[in-house]
Amino acid sequence: MAHYGIQAAVTAKTLSKRSPNTEKALIEWIYQSIGEPLPEGTFEEVLRDGVALCKLINKLKPGSVDKIATSGSGYVLMENINKFLKAAQDYGVAHDQLFRTVDLYEKKNIPEVTGGIIALARIVSNNTDYTGPQLEKWVFANN
Repeated sequence: MAHYGIQAAVTAKTLSKRSPNTEKALIEWIYQSIGEPLPEGTFEEVLRDGVALCKLINKLKPGSVDKIATSGSGYVLMENINKFLKAAQDYGVAHDQLFRTVDLYEKKNIPEVTGGIIALARIVSNNTDYTGPQLEKWVFANN
């Protein structure tokens, strides 16, 4: 899809904020944490349905998301993202550090998505009860 004028400028600015290394580190951390093999696909494609994010928050705090939809309409899959966002707030991530559902599902603002996941990972790194994989410290330093 071609963008023109202000929309083109916004899209270019958003893309310039993306870090492939950070996105790769986040995906690896998520999948190591949930104990599943790393799937093929881009950062946003892999996370778009919210399933991995719900599984992650359930690993961090069991029972955070009661039912995870693995298929269905866009509305059903977006609900996974909503459940993750609520559970992340309950886990301690400030609302203003999280992303909006459309940022991920509609691929509107992927840097906000990475920022929200990094905010969660920071809290995890300070949780002395959590013994699972940790996100590399350089990701925190660079974001």
